[in-house]
Amino acid sequence: MKHVGKMKNNGAKIAVVYRTLPGDSGSALVVGTASLPESWHDSLMNLIQDTSGQSANELADILAVRKFPDGHTMLDALHTNGLLKKVPTSGVIMTPAPNASVLLSELNQIIAEQRGVTIDQLAISEGVKPNPKTSKKAEEIISSPAEDLGEIENLSPTQLRSKADKLFKEAQALRKQADALDPPKTKKKEVISEEVE
Repeated sequence: MKHVGKMKNNGAKIAVVYRTLPGDSGSALVVGTASLPESWHDSLMNLIQDTSGQSANELADILAVRKFPDGHTMLDALHTNGLLKKVPTSGVIMTPAPNASVLLSELNQIIAEQRGVTIDQLAISEGVKPNPKTSKKAEEIISSPAEDLGEIENLSPTQLRSKADKLFKEAQALRKQADALDPPKTKKKEVISEEVE
């Protein structure tokens, strides 16, 4: 199946949003599917399996126009929530079929040869007029700091705890901002009375 694979170093399942990046043909942009909220995961996988997802040249092209069940545009939501990660193409194993696999770097080379372009030109041309919305988003994502999915494996337990604390504080601040903009609805608890005869 197109757009799906796993990380070579740890086998983490991923969806490849951009196979290669402008100005950095040795890198791709991916999203780890296991860390997604269930509704996002299901929506993303359904889109990838759909004919529109399979016919999309880059997954980002379709993510830029489709929405998650909560109404957020998929590409924007993944980026805003820090779920898009820049990784080396040589560290991604594409799994187009259950018993088939190929490194993304090799796949990019094959596609470039078939189209008569260099790998650097793949991110720019690919014989298709670039979608200005996704091209702008790609530049924004590339320029923002991103972490390799495998980078966490190299951290000590103390560093992991520190990173978790920092992320927790950021999440709390974001939740507070969201609640200020749109206060959560309070749920009324129903009182269930039991009659004893």
